[in-house]
Amino acid sequence: MPDVCVQATGCRVETVESLGSTERLSPLQEAFREHHALQCGFCTPGMLMTCIDALKKYPLTTDNESREVLSGNLCRCTGYEHIVKAIRAARDQSRGDQQ
Repeated sequence: MPDVCVQATGCRVETVESLGSTERLSPLQEAFREHHALQCGFCTPGMLMTCIDALKKYPLTTDNESREVLSGNLCRCTGYEHIVKAIRAARDQSRGDQQ
């Protein structure tokens, strides 16, 4: 898969490590913690990065929209309900911060 790295040349690549720190979680990480959206942790980085991107691009006004965004990530532990609650909380907090 060397072609994949070439495609990222000149692009900014963000990873879950860039979201926050152990001393200060990002708002989405905090929402995942508060709403019990973390289970085994295997899918968590992908879920967080997918959600960060989606929250930047889309209003995610309904839970169904959030579920659609998550449809590319497989989680065998949470059943997604807690993750959707976390997305809603982070979305609502960011809207409150902008007002």
